[in-house]
Amino acid sequence: MTSPRTRRRTAALATLTAVVLALGACSTTTGTAGSTDVSPTGAIVPRDISWLLSRPADGGVIAAMQQIADEYAEDHPGFSLNLITTPDRPSYIQKYETLAAANKLPELFDTDATPFAQKLAEQGRMVDVAALLDDLGLTDTYREAALNYQRFSDGSLYMVPFEYSSEYFWYNTALFDQAGVSVPQTLDDFPAMCQALRAQGITPIALDGQDQWPLERYWSYYPFRQAGPDYVRSVATGDATFSDTAGQTAAQWLYDLGQAGCFQDGFSSTGYADAQALFTSGKAAVYNIGTWELANLATDSLDASVRDSVDFFTLPTTDGAVTEDNEFVTTSGIGMAINAETYDPLMRDFLAFALERYPEVYAASGALSPTTTVATTIPDNATDLYQKAVDQAEDVGTEIAVPWDTQLDPTTNTRLQQELTLLVQGDITPDAFISTMDATLAENLSD
Repeated sequence: MTSPRTRRRTAALATLTAVVLALGACSTTTGTAGSTDVSPTGAIVPRDISWLLSRPADGGVIAAMQQIADEYAEDHPGFSLNLITTPDRPSYIQKYETLAAANKLPELFDTDATPFAQKLAEQGRMVDVAALLDDLGLTDTYREAALNYQRFSDGSLYMVPFEYSSEYFWYNTALFDQAGVSVPQTLDDFPAMCQALRAQGITPIALDGQDQWPLERYWSYYPFRQAGPDYVRSVATGDATFSDTAGQTAAQWLYDLGQAGCFQDGFSSTGYADAQALFTSGKAAVYNIGTWELANLATDSLDASVRDSVDFFTLPTTDGAVTEDNEFVTTSGIGMAINAETYDPLMRDFLAFALERYPEVYAASGALSPTTTVATTIPDNATDLYQKAVDQAEDVGTEIAVPWDTQLDPTTNTRLQQELTLLVQGDITPDAFISTMDATLAENLSD
């Protein structure tokens, strides 16, 4: 008898095969001279195009782009934008890499600046976005941090940013007062802060451990302060190891956070919504998340019992830090790549229209635009914290704390996420963690 797990795997494979066939039908090559030919000549012939996405279906990016596509279609009958959405990131990556291997990627597709994506770019399968933005006269309208987040390690740019977010540590001032603690000035202040909060029966930090990337963010902080953003890129290429000083101190810090009880009991099985609820209900003192959650943290939708007690601080420093206080995680989200094989006069014309129109439409939703050309519309129900968070996002340095999951190969990254949970739970020591990760990295680099 076929097991439920096997049936699910078979069903998923069948679905993925259907997607490959469907996209193959709508993504036939229409002619290109290569990834740097950003201004192809010829007639603009409206047709259906597709965008393979890894974004929330009800999110601001999709809403803005759908509105823009509808506006474009009014003057270009026969044009439509088909949005193929897979918000679950692991499932999306599997679909994206399978379609890429079959040479069936649609006209547009989401990707981070991963080693896999860089190989596609090197094969001439992605349009050079730096050249396209220059050709459209839009390069200088983008935030430097938004573009830099999308760049590969060699500085090349093949993805368009549609978001801009700063990540802060949101905290409950009333709970801090109750425990007699202040905002940590350095990362080394976290364990003592957590112990003081625990002594008052307060959960120190709410963490979405189920999705694993939030804990990986914590892993990135110490190396970023001590060695800058190049350390993770060097690890990804084998030019550095986890046993380097930056990795050792990070492992010890994460272990110390666990020993101090910084995260809620059972954090590894807590999902995104439940972690956020711990903070917004006043049960946890700190919550590390980005400005994409402003609507839930800085408007009157936040529970009235905690609304006046919420504030935020940015990533604390360390002794001997090589990055500035105003340099921390500032992301522009997953980027959009343009399929070089299906790039034609229609695609260029649509992108010229969309990228010019997008900032105004997106900022009107209360989100921060990846460009500097528009001001964020502050919602009518916003608290004072909303404007404060937006202002802070405008004051950031040039170095970015790059998320590790966008740099490492998938196998090493998966093992890192698993080992981090064990490290924080105290199931392994920092030395054991370092040994395992160096062995995993070496094995996957050799492959």
